[in-house]
Amino acid sequence: MARHHNRRRNPYAKPDALTQAARAAGFTARSVFKLEQIDQRVRLLRQGQRVLDLGAAPGSWSAYAAKRIGPAGQLVAIDLKPLKQVLPDTCQVIIGDAFDGALLETGPMGELAPYSVVLSDMAPNTTGDKATDQIRSHQLFMRALELATNLLEPGGSFVGKLFMGGDFGKARDALRARFTTARTIRPKAVRAVSYEIYLVGLSLKDQSVPAS
Repeated sequence: MARHHNRRRNPYAKPDALTQAARAAGFTARSVFKLEQIDQRVRLLRQGQRVLDLGAAPGSWSAYAAKRIGPAGQLVAIDLKPLKQVLPDTCQVIIGDAFDGALLETGPMGELAPYSVVLSDMAPNTTGDKATDQIRSHQLFMRALELATNLLEPGGSFVGKLFMGGDFGKARDALRARFTTARTIRPKAVRAVSYEIYLVGLSLKDQSVPAS
């Protein structure tokens, strides 16, 4: 007896309308629309900024950001995997671990600091266990937030992905402690089956002043 009716359809298996729209616009992934929608809501990116993109592969976020900051801006994209997206010559790509301290000592990641904006669309390797994945996502978010705090210029901004879970409040409070404005955004481009959100920090506070 056939049991195909019990199989759950994989929502990621077939390209959807946004995937097709991204490809038509020259981007490798539909995730570009998530950043675009965040940018439109908080006016994140501007001409001439310096941007660091953590976990940049496949490269759509970097390509979008590079377009927004223009030829006068500078962008560093870093990921453990090579990027599939072709970026302008003004961008520098690093294949490596964003949390490797040696990369801050030598190379463009440290040399171009401080940054105007730090982006993190990083996600952990998922296990299939929702609670475990949420914990790992929170840990990754906190590491990205700490790195951003150290590399941003005063008044700079941060965008980080997080799987919604029990540690959401801790992540939000940590963001609020560091930035004047903290926003929680779930772009329309996020798939309905996904539990990812984005925490956005605007205007980095003076870190030499103890948080109240």
